[in-house]
Amino acid sequence: MNDDSSAAAALRKRLYWHSRRGMWELDLLLIPFLEQRYDDLDERDQAAYRTLIDEEDQDLFAWLMRREWPEEPERRRIVKMIVEHAETTDNDHYRTL
Repeated sequence: MNDDSSAAAALRKRLYWHSRRGMWELDLLLIPFLEQRYDDLDERDQAAYRTLIDEEDQDLFAWLMRREWPEEPERRRIVKMIVEHAETTDNDHYRTL
């Protein structure tokens, strides 16, 4: 077994389960973004996503619903990427999460 692939698989599982928030609105934004865009992000944006999903649900909700924006530029950038992805992508098959 290749250590790189098993480490990558473990990270992917961790990201998936940390992206499942238990709040349907957040799940509909985070899971599709993770599955469809995360692998194409550069390392800086991937790191920003990993940091973002450690935030509290109420903060994520406010940011992802565009009620307010994070103050930190890196965090604001990844939040805007997630919102833009949700607004421009058909994610109907995720509605049963």
